[in-house]
Amino acid sequence: MSALCVGFFMILLDTTIVNVAMPAMIEGLHASLNDIIWVNSAYLLTFAVPLLLTGRLGDRYGPKRVYLIGLTIFVLASLACGLAGSAEVLIAARAVQGLGAAAMTPQTMAFITHLFPPHKRGAALGMWGSVAGFATVSGPLLGGILVTQLGWEWIFFVNIPLGVLAMTMVLRWVPDWQPGRSHRFDVLGILLCCFGLGLLVFGVQNGEHYKWGRVAGPITIPEIIIAGVVLLVVFVLWQAAARNPEPLLPLRIFRNRNFSLGNVASMIIDFSVTGLFVPLVLFVQTVPKFSAFEAGLLTAPTSLMSGVVAFFAGRLSNGPQAKYLPVVGFTLLGGGIAVMTLQLDGSPWAMLPALVAVGCGMGLVYSPLTNISTKTLDPQLMGAGAGIYNTARRFGGVLGSAATGAVLQVGLAATGDFTAATRVSLLMLVASTVIGVIAAVLMRRETGVRDSAGASDPGLPVIRPS
Repeated sequence: MSALCVGFFMILLDTTIVNVAMPAMIEGLHASLNDIIWVNSAYLLTFAVPLLLTGRLGDRYGPKRVYLIGLTIFVLASLACGLAGSAEVLIAARAVQGLGAAAMTPQTMAFITHLFPPHKRGAALGMWGSVAGFATVSGPLLGGILVTQLGWEWIFFVNIPLGVLAMTMVLRWVPDWQPGRSHRFDVLGILLCCFGLGLLVFGVQNGEHYKWGRVAGPITIPEIIIAGVVLLVVFVLWQAAARNPEPLLPLRIFRNRNFSLGNVASMIIDFSVTGLFVPLVLFVQTVPKFSAFEAGLLTAPTSLMSGVVAFFAGRLSNGPQAKYLPVVGFTLLGGGIAVMTLQLDGSPWAMLPALVAVGCGMGLVYSPLTNISTKTLDPQLMGAGAGIYNTARRFGGVLGSAATGAVLQVGLAATGDFTAATRVSLLMLVASTVIGVIAAVLMRRETGVRDSAGASDPGLPVIRPS
């Protein structure tokens, strides 16, 4: 578990470590704000899109092997990112880096479900969630130190020793488990999903850049967004089609109420957290003129509280009242962000209590939500469930980064006031956390009843073959 968590920490660290380096990259690469936001969005997009496929690859070829291949790709792409001399090269290298992360992520959840029985899985997911929360929000602190002392390139070079350490630990300690499932690959589903997500995010991300009008020839931003939505609708219809022998997204899995609502809440937590640190870190470096290190230091309590709370929340997530943990978590997250919107005109250090509340909220959501969402799934659907759940989270992060970037650009164009633009983007995130609260409230309390997706009673003892 420790070996897997080192690699997992590294790939989630890179979802936010870029935020604090944005001003330095804009200056060093002579790039625009939209270019640098795409440095983050390209990684998040190529991280999110292939997750359904890479989960299947792990089932077929073994999660350890797919994990190591992804880790190798990630480390080599990190080297290319650090050596990039232009925004275009950096965006391309980040896209490849995201593909490596996509190969690794589903394998960590697959190993957790394989190594730990349901009644012990909460503690393991607590550790997993603690790493996720800690990595996501420690990116700005570590990035601030590296940018201030060594330069923005080192936010990528730091992955090389971490990657070598993770590879050594996995080779030494992680078993070469073979699930032995032979899957067909839904090529049409993969193409529809990839192009649909890609067009949707491109349209949202670049709307203000193209003034929400023409992009090339007769093609406009609204048409690109509509095309993305249509392709995603066609993707869902194809997954339900009788002619599709083994869909990439088995729709029957959504008969499980907790899994369905858990995916909605999962999108919201990554939308809110990833979206929060884009405007916040840019704001404190633009208006009160914080250094990269000071901006990272400001977010450090969030990182600490998220990691600590997630560890204990995971252990509590096996109880029948577990769904109330993410309810409280989303409430703290939304309340903390709302308070921050009122403090933008004062000293950034006055935001510390609100940032502590945000960290506590994140810790109460991450691991309990994962456990509640997947605990009662049919074991035969667990591989697909892990891929779907991770895709939902990562897609939420992609939309969070793209949406806050777009709102910032629209706000700046309309008012020329960075503080006002930041306030609007934060209020959008507050509204999103309300959806998270509603989804968590609607989740079913675990009562030991066989669920609608066919999972066995979570309260029964686990029977293992001799």
